[in-house]
Amino acid sequence: MRQISYAGAICEALRQKMEQDSCVFVIGQGVKNPWYVGETMRGIDRQFGPSRVIDPPVSEQGINGVALGTALVGMRPVVVHPRIDFLLTGVEQIINQAANWAYMFGGKASVPLTIRAIINRGGEQAAQHSQALQAMFMHIPGLKVVMPATPYDAKGLLMASIDDSNPVVYIDDRWLYDEIGDVPEEPYTVPIGKGVVRREGDDVTVVASSYMVREAAEAALTLEHEGTSVELIDLRSLKPLDEELIFQSVRKTGRLVIADGGWKTCGAAAEIAALAAENLFDYLKAPTLRVTLPDCPAPASRVLEEIYYVHAQEIAAAIKRVLDPRDVSVRK
Repeated sequence: MRQISYAGAICEALRQKMEQDSCVFVIGQGVKNPWYVGETMRGIDRQFGPSRVIDPPVSEQGINGVALGTALVGMRPVVVHPRIDFLLTGVEQIINQAANWAYMFGGKASVPLTIRAIINRGGEQAAQHSQALQAMFMHIPGLKVVMPATPYDAKGLLMASIDDSNPVVYIDDRWLYDEIGDVPEEPYTVPIGKGVVRREGDDVTVVASSYMVREAAEAALTLEHEGTSVELIDLRSLKPLDEELIFQSVRKTGRLVIADGGWKTCGAAAEIAALAAENLFDYLKAPTLRVTLPDCPAPASRVLEEIYYVHAQEIAAAIKRVLDPRDVSVRK
């Protein structure tokens, strides 16, 4: 199987869906500009033209509204927000409108809308350009939320999102764009709502998504040399969440560490920890630990960014702590 980049996998998924279905189109700020979307749209505007690759005036509320309206009449729009932060200026169309239409009309209306939101971490972009807001969208009934961690899933989940009759928030992280992996040339889908065990282990379960899967895999490899067996689950989908996959793993290991690239309070990690407390109390041998961003805005200093963002060493420290809560050497 050939290998391509994460960004290339997104681009291929879009191209193939647009070739398959004339109802699929892309709209969003900067969709023709690599400065905004990297290599994820390379050549698509030249292939399909301005009627299907639309770079509108800067109005996130208007862009989302146009996409919602076209979805309601049978089109399958992919709305691209090059920074998830600015999606907030158009969030009413998603949370108050798109998420509710199928319910309010008794299932007689569907909204096949894909909202592709890009997380831009680091690079001294500071508080208004670096946020990870997946937990906000997890909270909303009627929305699905996916966060691929590999090139294979980047393609398969995007194709599944476009095929879905419900609004899907597809969140990709710019830190993953250069990751290389096996990706089939032919079209395929990855089921929304199904996680995957990336690494089997017996001592502790680590649950992660997006770029944190990469960091958790590095931590697990380091600890393997020290005799610790880590089971790593890549969620792939935050809503619906593959709860049973998590439960099966924690029943086996008895310990849980959750690595999430968002903030700690009311975050994705908090929801998963609550599910473990409600359903796995008798199996847990130690308290569940969350490895997340601190509850403060992203700094604009490169030095502070090194402390602010989570990397493999913080996940490894949490794993050591959950294996031996008395070991104060690994406490922050």
